[in-house]
Order: sequence, then structure tokens, then C-alpha cells
Amino acid sequence: MFSTLVLTLVYIPILALFGYLIYLVIKALRKYIRSEPARKEKTETARSLGEVLKNHRVACNMTQEFVAEALGVSRQAVSKWESGRSDPSTTNLMALAKLYGLTPEELLKEVQ
Repeated sequence: MFSTLVLTLVYIPILALFGYLIYLVIKALRKYIRSEPARKEKTETARSLGEVLKNHRVACNMTQEFVAEALGVSRQAVSKWESGRSDPSTTNLMALAKLYGLTPEELLKEVQ
């Protein structure tokens, strides 16, 4: 009789905790499912640093070769930056912004 009472007193809190965990998981899943339109919109409007760099280079009618020579790097480095395979160093990013007639802050604000 006593062991049954002890087991009951142990199992009730465990079951309550388990039920609360299930409630939290369901609540989190519902919130995640409801946020799908916002997540989809964000991925559609997101622009990488490479896309921003390429758009500015094209808008300034510059070739990758010209940009590379102006910065003292290889054309392959500029290609990697624009494709997103690597990011320019801080020094090169500041030089790119200056070359495109922007401040580094303006350049980075376009990246989402």
C-alpha cells in the first residue's frame, strides 16, 4: 500500500512534466509554421555580399580585371567575392566601397 502511494506520487509529477513538454513542443511548432510567409519573404529579398558587389561593379561599368588591378588582387579573388565563395578582407571591402563611390556602411547596408 505504501509503495503504491510512493509510486503514484513519483509518477504524477513525471507525467505532468512530460505533458508540459509536449505542450511546449506543439506551441513552438505552431509558431514556426505560422512564420513561414515571413521566412519565405526574407529569403527572397536577401542579397548576399557577392550580389551587391557584382551589381555595383556592373553599374559602374567595370570589369573584374579592372577591379582586381585597382585593388591589387587577382581577378580570381574578385570572382570568388562575387560568387560568395569567399569574402573580401576589411581593407579590400573599404577599397571596393571607395572604388564604387560609396562608404563601407552604405555597401554593407545593402546586404540583408
